Amino acid sequence: MSLSLDRPLLLVGAGKMGSALLSGWLADGLSPGSVMVRDPSPSPDMKMLVAEAGIAINFPIEQIAARNPSVVVVAVKPQMMASVLPELKPLAGPDTLFLSIAAGTTLDVFSGLLGPDARIVRSMPNTPASVGRGITVACAGPRVSDAQKALAEQLLGAVGEVGWVEDEALIDAVTAISGSGPAYVFYLVECLAAGGEALGLAPALAMQLARATVSGAGEMLHRSGEPAATLRKNVTSPGGTTAAALEVLMGEEAMASLLLRAVTAARDRSRDLARPGA
Repeated sequence: MSLSLDRPLLLVGAGKMGSALLSGWLADGLSPGSVMVRDPSPSPDMKMLVAEAGIAINFPIEQIAARNPSVVVVAVKPQMMASVLPELKPLAGPDTLFLSIAAGTTLDVFSGLLGPDARIVRSMPNTPASVGRGITVACAGPRVSDAQKALAEQLLGAVGEVGWVEDEALIDAVTAISGSGPAYVFYLVECLAAGGEALGLAPALAMQLARATVSGAGEMLHRSGEPAATLRKNVTSPGGTTAAALEVLMGEEAMASLLLRAVTAARDRSRDLARPGA
């Protein structure tokens, strides 16, 4: 379904995630004329994107307010919120959705800086959004309408899958799994490649094997629809080489417990960062 809006969209923040979202929206058919971008220092990718598409950038807030945007997507760094959100307060009202993709900035912080009339959806995307394979989990504030929630899902869905939680506190767990998760996968590739080198493979070949194996397995998981456990068992012959490796990985105090410790640490740090002065 082509993406269209009855009133303009304002994108605040023109970094990598903002660029990924805008690319996805344009690919989904959103008219460049219905997009405005606000960022004093847009990334090189965003500069190129807005120039090619002919998108307006850095209009004064008064001119933006006159166009009455249907949605304001806030994609700035969390530490910039205290200065950016008060500038956007004139746009807050029941007919305008604020969609946040900033880590650690709670719905209460948004409400405090934008005012009680603001309609806010908080979301946590991840970096594979840059290749259209992201996963974003969102949480809607109490005043968000069903239509605004559907709009948020459509906008976030332009760069991958979308899920929802009702309890905002669970966003910290989402951050630990999917927000930080790509780094865990990249580290797995590093470790597999290092293991290959330790077994005598040339470094370049070891890394080629590790990259192709992890990305290929991920694509199988994406396409098959089968549970991960089923796919694992399909690869594992009783008494074979894979079973020997899994006996180590699945042993006591092995991968499952280590990953649980890792994601718990990430969850706890996400909670810390949401506190003032963190």
